[in-house]
Amino acid sequence: MLLALAFAAPVNAQGIGSDRISVELVADGQPRPGQEWTLALHFTPSSPEWHGYWSNPGDAGLGMDLKWQLPDGWKAGEPQYPLPQRLVVGDLMNHVYEGPYTVLVPITVPRQAAIGNTAPISVVASYLACTDKICVPQEARLTLDPAKLARDPRFGKWRAAIVPPLGSEAGFEFKGDRLRIGIPLPAASDLAGEPHVFIATGEIGQGQQVIYTGTQTFIREGDLLVVEVPLASIAIPDTVELEATPRPPRIEGILDLGNGTGVRFTAFPADVPLEGVKPIRGGPQPVLWQLLLAALVGGMLLNVMPCVFPILSLKALTLAKAGGDEHAARHDALAYAAGVVLACAGLGLAILALRSAGEQVGWAFQLQNPVVVVGLFLLALALTANFLGVFEVPGFAISGGKPSRGSSFATGLLAAFVATPCTGPFMALALGAALVIPPLDGLLVFVALGIGLALPFLLVGFVPAIRARLPRPGPWMEKFRRWMALPMGLTVLALGWLIWRIGGAGFLFMALLLGMVLLLWLTLAGRLQAQGRSGPVFAVLALFMGAALAFLPQPQAQERAAEGLLKPVAFSDAALAQARASGRPVFLWFTADWCVTCKVNESVAIEREDTKEAFDKAGVIAMRADWTRPDEEISRMLTQEGVAGVPLYLWYAPGKDAEQLPQVLTPDLLAEKARASR
Repeated sequence: MLLALAFAAPVNAQGIGSDRISVELVADGQPRPGQEWTLALHFTPSSPEWHGYWSNPGDAGLGMDLKWQLPDGWKAGEPQYPLPQRLVVGDLMNHVYEGPYTVLVPITVPRQAAIGNTAPISVVASYLACTDKICVPQEARLTLDPAKLARDPRFGKWRAAIVPPLGSEAGFEFKGDRLRIGIPLPAASDLAGEPHVFIATGEIGQGQQVIYTGTQTFIREGDLLVVEVPLASIAIPDTVELEATPRPPRIEGILDLGNGTGVRFTAFPADVPLEGVKPIRGGPQPVLWQLLLAALVGGMLLNVMPCVFPILSLKALTLAKAGGDEHAARHDALAYAAGVVLACAGLGLAILALRSAGEQVGWAFQLQNPVVVVGLFLLALALTANFLGVFEVPGFAISGGKPSRGSSFATGLLAAFVATPCTGPFMALALGAALVIPPLDGLLVFVALGIGLALPFLLVGFVPAIRARLPRPGPWMEKFRRWMALPMGLTVLALGWLIWRIGGAGFLFMALLLGMVLLLWLTLAGRLQAQGRSGPVFAVLALFMGAALAFLPQPQAQERAAEGLLKPVAFSDAALAQARASGRPVFLWFTADWCVTCKVNESVAIEREDTKEAFDKAGVIAMRADWTRPDEEISRMLTQEGVAGVPLYLWYAPGKDAEQLPQVLTPDLLAEKARASR
């Protein structure tokens, strides 16, 4: 009898509660005191049409519930699942298992456990079996005796199918209607397929829920993979009042690598970086040629944007100098285009390099530096004096002769540099994508922008029919030159106002003092030029001004009170989340004092009595993000919205995602949006 028992087959409990998906309870050998013991629940559908569910079933279904009866001191751990599958029926996504699958459950065995005298272990498993049309609740009562077990040979295959845990801790943060999860994943990991994140945590708090059918955006940089999961507000009837539940202390889930494998992660609250990383997948992404075309068209339109008007005088002078000399006109156009393209490419390269180093910068970032603004102020002042005839700079003077290639090149450099304070139509898409696509492709986008900015002058230089319509060189050019001092003088005033806004009256006084020294020096230089003996006066001036700018102290950031008719709230991630949670419409605009387009929009469409009246009646919350000085939260938000600079206008209807409004606002646009939301 003893020999017969020793060689008997192990006895495993069989499912007794269902003929749709049967289940058996299997042990990985006998338990040992003080060691972890593993049990398996092996599910077998009766036919291929039936499927079971993961712990979080998704939009429909039911997760498994286990009620254990264990000896004293024995504890059952969290069930471990294989990689689930996605099943979309209508508008609902389910996390399912099709075909046989096995769930492992770790059991902690105490050190003092007497295995031979241990009572049988039992569990009641409640789960759901479904087809595409019907669902049937299942229940199985399973029992086994720990003293009469042997290892099942199927355990090796079952254990291999369980999603392994990630060796490092992940991080998560909520960004409005997005859940952002940063997963430390080696760069060598295979993501050639279609990755997906299964969120195991069902309740995420604050009246929001995961949109399981929504498009997940994946981006990565080195060993960090960032996924953004879309969220939606839970629809609650007006008659029901519920307290907002807190955010979970941790979020668990499975990352499906897209190749039949995955990793199990646990994420804790953290700051998850998003900027400067490479998109992998997430909604339709424009291909490179579309980005290049958008940048080209955006550069052309930049010629007529308000922020570029102050430099139109330089372009007009370049055209006038070409005269009727076809050879000179072509070389002049090429030199000007080379300067524009080089400046745009240089700015783009600087932005990409700074972002790769972790800096939160965007288009026109140089204008956030007070010293650069003072430098532009002095440059515009010098150009105004040149146009008025105070002194002559070779190439900028209008003589009616052949144009200077060096002058045209310098004019192109300056034109592109001063044109950066704003983005025009088409530019937002192109420049926003340029910051997250591969660096070489991103640099090509900036080059295309420069070509678009220079294209009108290239057409003038190479198309005789256009050039023939230009007025002939003559005495009128000197008068025209002096008239061009007016827009450049207005630029000086605008830059002076910007200096005051950035650093206050004291910083403006230092800039004005440098401006007075500059004008006195240029006046002296002009008199010496008239006598034919200017000498190294300009070189000495350049060295002096360069040294003065280098030692110019950085001003303290100025506190900004709420300004304007709308009395806007200052932007922050927390302020935006609070405003959206109020259930009222939110209008958020991103601006900067150096952005001329922003200021035009504010005067034309935002700071209007009609807009204020409509906002007050609709209860719209106005919020302003001031990017005059560097701000990491604003930079992150701009990148998240896929743009590289200001202006940006977002409208948040209650419970809905942000709607990007046009960059050039019409007078009645905001008032109409407010009336429609009532």
